Amino acid sequence: MLEGVNVALGVSGSIAAVKTVELAHELRRHGAQVRAVTTDAATGIIHPWALEFATGNDAVTEITGAVEHVELCGRDGWADVLLVAPATANTVGKIAAAVDDTPVTTCATVALGADVPVVVAPAMHEPMYDHPGVLASLDRLEGWGIEFVDPRVEEGKAKIAAEADIVTETARAVGPDPLGGRHVVITSGATSERIDPVRTITNRASGRTGRAVARACYARGADVTLVHDGADVSYATVEQVESAAEMLDAVRAHADDADALVSAAAVSDYTVAASDEKIRSGQELTLELEPTPKLIDTVREEHPDLAVVGFKLETSGDDDALVEKARETLERAGLSFVVGNDASVLGEAETRTLFVRGERVEEFVGPKDELGLRIAVELADELDGE
Repeated sequence: MLEGVNVALGVSGSIAAVKTVELAHELRRHGAQVRAVTTDAATGIIHPWALEFATGNDAVTEITGAVEHVELCGRDGWADVLLVAPATANTVGKIAAAVDDTPVTTCATVALGADVPVVVAPAMHEPMYDHPGVLASLDRLEGWGIEFVDPRVEEGKAKIAAEADIVTETARAVGPDPLGGRHVVITSGATSERIDPVRTITNRASGRTGRAVARACYARGADVTLVHDGADVSYATVEQVESAAEMLDAVRAHADDADALVSAAAVSDYTVAASDEKIRSGQELTLELEPTPKLIDTVREEHPDLAVVGFKLETSGDDDALVEKARETLERAGLSFVVGNDASVLGEAETRTLFVRGERVEEFVGPKDELGLRIAVELADELDGE
């Protein structure tokens, strides 16, 4: 997600600075090179040696005659993006007022003047976050084009966002953004069909792939709607659904203003007439299964020009059979391409898939996060070719 990107990591004096070792590792895991810049207050919380260990580079703790702020964040500087994480109320206010009395705020002033992207991840006590002066500073910075990673407000504190969310916002800020201005609807995970108030029919899909696609599309500039039976996420507007019918209704509600649909969910093929009361155990029971409408077929009928990406899951373990089934789906619903995979990867972090587009078949093997990026790139190429 950040392959080849140079990140200047500005660390200010919040207790959340203790998390910057993990943050630096996460940035590097996604391909970034990282150099840390600290305020004096930050060095009282995390030692520069820890940041040197985490980044593989010396930490900048003062501005010297080497003009580190210009070397890092100037027009021809090393950094592709300045990430201030954590950002205290003090640091936010100073950046908004162009007060350059710490290495972090001085780097921020230079970056803003040089049009280097700046991302800020605030962390402070909640009353400070709600102070009108702090809110005004945040608004001012947002007006200058600075991107924010919203904190988690818990236990009276505006806690720094999760490392994964900070990485995602940093990737979106620095680009590229081939999906910029596009609205992508993505379905993810399993659906469940009610048998009674406590029982359902469902499947083993975890939603890892769908969430990875949603995150990657957001990082590459898209506005994302994620339709799933799962938690809210920072990188998408979430539509909570449970059943196949609810998922179809949610997708149809957003399809009118969508540029693309990625149907990654394992949608239930069958439903039942649900009982209003719990079915008592100890009796023989026969469930009459009824087929659910095919989501991609319904959407294709209503939106013949919408770019749609499908997924095909098989259990045979035979690539030829998987490709054959994927092509049937591709041709039946007029899809842009189909991602085929074996059921053995359900719930796993790693995957193996086949991209099927006409006679072209390409294999992908690797983490589902990387698969999400591959799908985002393929989708962007599809939309650019319209």
